[in-house]
Amino acid sequence: MRIISFLICVMFAFNGLAQQPGQYSRADLESRKQQIQAEIDDAQRQLDETKKNKNATMGQLHALENKLAVRQKLINNINDEIDNISSNIQTSATEVLILRQALEQYKVRYAQSIRYSYETRSSYGMLAFLFSSSNFNDAIRRMGYLKKFRDYRKQQVEQIRITKAEIEHKIGVLNSQKAQKDELLSSQVQQTQELKKETEETNHVVQELKGKEKELVSNIEKNKKISKRLDKAISDIIRREIELARRQAEEEARKKAAEERRAGMANTPSGNRPSGIKVTTLPGANTAANVPAARSSATPSYSLSLTPEVTALSNNFQANKGNLPWPVEKGFIAEPFGRHRHAVAEKVMVENEGLEIQTAQNATARAVFDGTVASVSYIPGMGELIVIKHGAFFTAYSRLENVIVKKGDDVHIKQKLGTVMLNDDNVPMIHFELWKVGANDKMAPVDPATWIAPLR
Repeated sequence: MRIISFLICVMFAFNGLAQQPGQYSRADLESRKQQIQAEIDDAQRQLDETKKNKNATMGQLHALENKLAVRQKLINNINDEIDNISSNIQTSATEVLILRQALEQYKVRYAQSIRYSYETRSSYGMLAFLFSSSNFNDAIRRMGYLKKFRDYRKQQVEQIRITKAEIEHKIGVLNSQKAQKDELLSSQVQQTQELKKETEETNHVVQELKGKEKELVSNIEKNKKISKRLDKAISDIIRREIELARRQAEEEARKKAAEERRAGMANTPSGNRPSGIKVTTLPGANTAANVPAARSSATPSYSLSLTPEVTALSNNFQANKGNLPWPVEKGFIAEPFGRHRHAVAEKVMVENEGLEIQTAQNATARAVFDGTVASVSYIPGMGELIVIKHGAFFTAYSRLENVIVKKGDDVHIKQKLGTVMLNDDNVPMIHFELWKVGANDKMAPVDPATWIAPLR
């Protein structure tokens, strides 16, 4: 029995170790595959929209590159499933082996008990065993032993039956896992073939676009000028908000100082006032305005100018880094943040202060967090621009039309702002930026991709 217990312990230990390599369960991987398939369907719909234009466009190239990336993600998920099932197959095969070894041990023990029963089968032998007892209590103990021996034989038979059934079950699971692996291997081959076809289609579009490189470079230069106007407009709006918050803070400080001065004068007896000083109040005049305000030696920073409520909002925004919703419900990043080479005109460097997100036709832009609309303006070439203030953070949404908010509106997370317009290639593309005001009121754009959550 000690050998059998050891084998069972080894089986459980191996099962625990076998589960370590896989980061995801079978259910998790299946759920993730369904999500990725939905992404592929979305990517195909967006690609079909771009193909309505017979000539190759950058929007079509972005859609193809996005579909390639999602297809590769699906293949990686299938590979993870295959690794997961391979690990399970190894575990199941080991469990079957251990159970068979345990079954052989049960059979050996049972055969030994049968031989012992055969050797002591005569009634004379049983009676001799009982009557050879030294006393009555010893006889009772021997009778109990004989009963336990009969029960032990029954347990052995039951253990053999249960172990056989468990082996059959494990073999069935093993065969099912092998069938699942074969199905996944077939799917892997199919998806790899699809990836190859899409890669060839992407290369074809790249070559077609390279034939229009002069036109592309011209468009890039035009977009650079538009981007500069956009970034200047955004920075001017933020700078104006910083100055407005500072003036409001200074006004609050003046009012507070005036109230303290007035309260101090009210508590001073009139007889104790210095002689020669006469306080005169003109009719209709504001007493607080006539009191000199105590000025601080340094101008308060923007962060110190914020009210406690706005400061709490700003801190909450910071705490949600990596979990903010996208500015559109569906889409993909067509152009990343920062300085990078153009996808086709590789000699040209592109500087992007935000993200270009390609989305669906008639998509609705939405706020990524609670805040207040700081500005709604029109930028030639970029459509409507909405800037929302979230304390020390500002989000900017451009290439919009049919805007449904106005300056001063309080907005909530995922609230609709307006409709995404089409770019020059007739592709729905929203431009999204995220700015942060830091120490010494230094403001700068940050990469929104590190702040928004995975789309799915």
